[in-house]
Formats: sequence, structure tokens, C-alpha cells
Amino acid sequence: MVPAALQHGTRDERVAALRRRLAAVPAKGVGARPPDVTRPIPVVAVPPAVAELLPRGGLVRGTVVSVSGSSSLLLGLLAAATAEGGWAGVVGRPGLGLLAAVEMGADLARLALVPCPGPNSVDVAAILLDGLDLVVLDLAGVSVAPTRARGLVARARHRGGVLVVTGGSWPGVELGLHAEVVGYAGLGLGHGRLRGRELIVAVQGRGQAGRRRTARVLLHPEGSGVQWQTTLAVPGPVEELSHQQALG
Repeated sequence: MVPAALQHGTRDERVAALRRRLAAVPAKGVGARPPDVTRPIPVVAVPPAVAELLPRGGLVRGTVVSVSGSSSLLLGLLAAATAEGGWAGVVGRPGLGLLAAVEMGADLARLALVPCPGPNSVDVAAILLDGLDLVVLDLAGVSVAPTRARGLVARARHRGGVLVVTGGSWPGVELGLHAEVVGYAGLGLGHGRLRGRELIVAVQGRGQAGRRRTARVLLHPEGSGVQWQTTLAVPGPVEELSHQQALG
């Protein structure tokens, strides 16, 4: 219903009435429901020892993550994601150790492999992001142009997937994970059986993940799989802690 003051009054009266009505309209955002800061941010699952290093306890959906160093870390991410019912894909990395991934708990029925994508690996990864939770893209030493990277980042955000890049340079990575093998368990002086590996895992990123976090992690067999166990948190850069240390 249009007020009578806007229908029959003089021009000045109508203008004054309009100003009063505009003044009564709340400013943009005023009275709107505040954001629910307690609502958990959706993440892709990671091994428990790695989750302790991440602000959200997992890989935040819609982000780009770089992984470098020991392949055990990458295999662990694939295993955790598929074991929790997610779908993952790997573009490149034809020598990926699938047996090790299975030992860590990976469900190969939920893992898509494109070992030889050719020159269009970025395009292949973009297609996989349409339907998978976690996509690993091996850049094989290639640097991706910022304009092309932005398109894939936007796709990951729209679809809610996580893009993990390895083996190259990707602009604007939001989180970086690096792992080094620093020791083995079970090997004596030329004899024994390998019972586990010790890694140093470092995580650093932007925003809440900006502070570098480092931990010493032991991978050891337990039952029918491989368990991730944090032995202790380690301050400082991982490069300063890359010495070999034998375990008993």
C-alpha cells in the first residue's frame, strides 16, 4: 500500500515523505543474522598426526595445498581421504606406491589415477575437481601461470574440493606441507627388519595457518595397516632437524 503522503501531497511533501521512509530502512547488513562462527568449516580428513598440525584439523575444502618431500605424507593424505568415504584422484606420478597407500588404509575403489596425463595435466585436474574431494596434481617441475592457476582455484572453491600440488611451482598456495624421513625403526647394524619410519612433518601457510608447526611422526605397522603416531612437537624449521636418527 502506498501512503497518502506519496500520492496527494505537494512535491516538497512527497520528497519529505520519501526521505522519512528511506531513513527508516536499515543499512546494508543491519539486522541481518550474524555469521555462525561456531559452525565447523568443512574439511577433508588427514592422518591424525597431521591433523594435530592443522588449524582446522584437516584440509579446508576449496583451497590449494602444496606437498613436498617424502611420498609417505602424500600417500597418507590419500589414504585418510578415501578411508573416510571421500573420493580422490591423482594426475601424474606414475610411480605412486599404491601398496603403501593400501597399507595406510586407502580405498583404491575411491581413487582415480591418471598417471600419464600428457601436456594438459592442469585441464585433467580441473575436470576431476568437478566430482572428487581431493585431487593431486603433479606439475613435473613446471611452473603454472597465475592466470591459469586462478581459474583452477576458483573451480576448487566452487566445487568444494581440495587441490594438492606436488613437484612444481604454483602461485598463491594457501598451505604448504613438507615431510622428511629422519630415521628408521627395527634396523640394526646390517640386519633386522624394518618396523617403521620416522618423519619430520612441517606445516606452514597463510592466515590462521601462518605460524609454522612441526612435529616428529612415527609410521609403524599395527594390525593390518600403518599407523601415524606423533612422538613429539619440534620447534623451528624442518631443515634444521634433517639429521639422521636411528630408532631402537
